[in-house]
Amino acid sequence: MKLREFAYSRSGDKGDIVNLCVFVYDDDNWDVLRRELTVEKVRDKFGSLVKGEITRYELPGTKGLNFVMTEALGGGVSMSLRTDPHGKSYQSLILEIDIDADEEIKPRLG
Repeated sequence: MKLREFAYSRSGDKGDIVNLCVFVYDDDNWDVLRRELTVEKVRDKFGSLVKGEITRYELPGTKGLNFVMTEALGGGVSMSLRTDPHGKSYQSLILEIDIDADEEIKPRLG
């Protein structure tokens, strides 16, 4: 199952750093998100797009995870030749991560 089936994301940038948050639609899926969406899975998905560190922070009040990625924008908005210098497409890329928890996930309503 893709992460997008039970979570959504938001992104922001500052310089050469991307801040990426992932939130579950249903609070009952919070434990699965915490267990399954690791720094290692994020690193594997983003590959050479992120040259620096990836740090994960848990946001239990909003049932989300925040990933801070350094050296992730080719030098930053004013220096990068990338077509997405702000890293907005990163929020879609993270949602393509495969999560192995089909039996545990409560489906999104609506």
